[in-house]
Formats: sequence, C-alpha cells, structure tokens
Amino acid sequence: MSALTDPTRRRVLESLRSGPRTVGDIAESQPVSRPAISQHLRVLNEAGLVKFDRVGRQNFYSLDHSGLAELRSYVDSFWVDVLEAFQQAAIIEKAKGRKTS
Repeated sequence: MSALTDPTRRRVLESLRSGPRTVGDIAESQPVSRPAISQHLRVLNEAGLVKFDRVGRQNFYSLDHSGLAELRSYVDSFWVDVLEAFQQAAIIEKAKGRKTS
C-alpha cells in the first residue's frame, strides 16, 4: 500500500496497464527523469506490483498480477465489512419502522 502513496508511482503503474514497457518508454510519458522512473519502478518491484524481464540490454517492466491480486484481496475485504454494516443498519431501520407502526 505504501508504494502507491506516491502519485508518480501510481501513474507509472497505470502506464503498464497496456503491456510491458521499458524505462525509457515509461519516462517519455512522465514529468520526471528517467533515473527517477527507475527508482519508482524499483519500489513497485519490491512491493510486488511490477516485475521485469531482461531482453538484451533492456528491462521490460509489466504488472505483477499476483501482487495486484493480493492488493485487491486486501481492499475487497473492506467491502465485506461495509456490506455487513449496511445490512445491520437496514435491519435496525426496519425494526424501528415496525415499532412506530
């Protein structure tokens, strides 16, 4: 989660949605330097959100779907809590309606 607190890292991650890209390709579309993009990619890689494949002298970065699945599972767990709270609130409101009738 902390890897995604930086807006540049979020933009870098979003830029990989369309497929693997090199650092240079990513840097072209970002308002920061190529070395800065490399640092952001390192953080995202350590967080398990991106991975890279070395092809010749270049690294092609792509989304790490297993890391994203773990992140999604964590966020989805909040929806379960929210839905349960909503259900409890609806039950209470329904019971209040019966008492006034």
